[in-house]
Amino acid sequence: MKKIRRKRGGTLKFKISLGLLAAAGICVIPVLVFWFQMPGISKKPEEILKNYFAAVESRDFEKLYQMISQDSQGKISKEDFITRNQNIYEGIEAGNFDVQVKNEEKTGGDFLLDCRVSMDSVAGQISFDKTFELVKEKRDYRLEWSDDVIFPELTSTDKVRVSKMKAKRGTIYDRNQMVLAEDGTAWNVGFVPGKMGDHKEEAVKKLAGLLDISEEVIEKKLSAKWVTDDSFVPVKAIEKVTAVEAEAPDIDEKTKELVKLKEDLLAIPGVMISDTDMRVYPYKEAAAHVTGYVQTVTAEDLKEHQKEGYTDGSVIGKSGLEVLYEDRLRGENGYQVQIVSEDGQEEEIIASKPKTDGEDITVTIDAALQKKIYEEYASDKSCSVVMNPKNGEVLALVSTPSYDANLFVRGMTQQEWSALNENEKKPLQNRFRAVWCPGSSFKPVTAAIGLTTGTLLADESLGKDGLSWQKDDSWGSYKVTTLHEAADGKLREALISSDNIYFAKAALKIGEDTFLKELPKLGFCEQLAFPIQMSQSQFSNGDTFETEIQLADSGYGQGQMLVNPLHLADIYSAFVNDGNMIKPKLLLTKENKPEYWKEQVFSEEAVKEICDDLVQVIESSHGTGRGCKIDGMKLAGKTGTAEIKASKDDTTGTELGWFVVFTPDASEEDSFCLVTMTEDVKNRGGSGYVVDKTKKILQK
Repeated sequence: MKKIRRKRGGTLKFKISLGLLAAAGICVIPVLVFWFQMPGISKKPEEILKNYFAAVESRDFEKLYQMISQDSQGKISKEDFITRNQNIYEGIEAGNFDVQVKNEEKTGGDFLLDCRVSMDSVAGQISFDKTFELVKEKRDYRLEWSDDVIFPELTSTDKVRVSKMKAKRGTIYDRNQMVLAEDGTAWNVGFVPGKMGDHKEEAVKKLAGLLDISEEVIEKKLSAKWVTDDSFVPVKAIEKVTAVEAEAPDIDEKTKELVKLKEDLLAIPGVMISDTDMRVYPYKEAAAHVTGYVQTVTAEDLKEHQKEGYTDGSVIGKSGLEVLYEDRLRGENGYQVQIVSEDGQEEEIIASKPKTDGEDITVTIDAALQKKIYEEYASDKSCSVVMNPKNGEVLALVSTPSYDANLFVRGMTQQEWSALNENEKKPLQNRFRAVWCPGSSFKPVTAAIGLTTGTLLADESLGKDGLSWQKDDSWGSYKVTTLHEAADGKLREALISSDNIYFAKAALKIGEDTFLKELPKLGFCEQLAFPIQMSQSQFSNGDTFETEIQLADSGYGQGQMLVNPLHLADIYSAFVNDGNMIKPKLLLTKENKPEYWKEQVFSEEAVKEICDDLVQVIESSHGTGRGCKIDGMKLAGKTGTAEIKASKDDTTGTELGWFVVFTPDASEEDSFCLVTMTEDVKNRGGSGYVVDKTKKILQK
């Protein structure tokens, strides 16, 4: 308060003095006003220096030029100054500047500031000690600038070079150390403009035809500002064929085509083919939906993953294993910031950050099995899952048709993208992650629920009603139909012959309340405990069965029942694990101790009965899985043909064919459960179509 009073008193005294001078007729007010408004030095030297580096951080290089002394400006033009500073600071990605003034010395009207300067760079933190000179010019101080303001060791003829040590992305191996994804090489096809001569138009046309790319795209690449006569202008990357592959005695047609393509490309004037580093997927379509693919980061990726080491040109996982294990697979590039002489000789290393290669991972997938299944179903719309039900290792995840993951890395033409995106079979759709109507493959689950809860007895006959049945007149015209009637109306024969009517009756006998209690115990309406996210299995569009008919239909896998194939395999794993559902694994570890996801979902008595019955589905002469019987191999299984139609009377609907087959008594090493779903099997044998193909796979 005292300070305020003194300040006010001083102001009053100043006003009175002006009034007295004016009364005396002395015209001094304009002069006094000018003296009163004239500023002195606007900022302290330390503040000016910190503002200088703040302008560097904000990349305001024009402002930077205005902050250096007139003498310095006389030695370097504004354009050269901006170019020099911009190239260096942006090149090293300088930021987060910190300037600490350790000592300040005034010499005449100028200042010398001893400082410690720190900044972040692409190669880590850079720090140096430097004495800066600020000279007084008019009403302010300006920085005496030379190249050593940037770095103390830098001269006007030196350059700053950033060297990148590219990190290796981790390799993805299958259980047998076969490569599923790795950093490899491809052929980069492009033009050297100066070698095209007078044949440019013809050369562009030929290259466009051979690479299935538009001439406009090639012309646009050739007209880029950076292109000179000696530049190599990449147009498209294609699959590489090694010399060993090209000279192999059993060379396949695809390899022959690539060898011929290379010869035709090199015959075009100006075309050059060089090797380029690229992610490679050796199993192509067979494993694409598992491996996924990487692509160069987008602006959105960089924004989403700020401060995670990604830069322009980095690749990032976009789907499958590549995105699932991105944090482990991706490496971090190393960098060096160097001062080099005019002739390119290294003079000083300013900062260095070593590269960190990505981690290799090994998954439980068996690539050979994956490929066999894919080849068997390549022309179908299908999905297959193979799991070891004893330890949870997932051996295969197949979705057909598929796509070549390498195309997404090398870059697709519009024609290639359209061919994939507009294909009516939807090769981009990952079917093993989806949910499907399980049909009769769900019947063992219904039976196990009934036996476990005591609402169903294996030896109890539920009656014989022919090939169609309804509970009573309350169902109106709706009837449950079946292709085969259980000979004795009991569980085993119902499973062997796949009698829909038996399981419709069984569902009603078990009851809605029991189903609603037991299905969630099996993982329905819950995310499957697996690294790859699968769609959740469901038994209704709500949280209950809407009608009695829906409950009956659900008993044999119809109604609104939808199940994910891996989840179904996991439920079946309870039949070989004393009623416990195994937790599926994707990463191969030395520790193979089984881990259960859901425990005691079925009773041991129920498990034994179901296993014995499902063995007969294959062994019995009239079993629906008889076609998969293989001498010397004990198998259990269940077929399923799910009807997909708009109404009961719809004759234009399609059918899904299912077959689940597993080894009921095998050791952990030899145990497996194979689940396959194939679309559009109507008039192709139904589930029998899948049974026949499954046998071929097992025999291989």
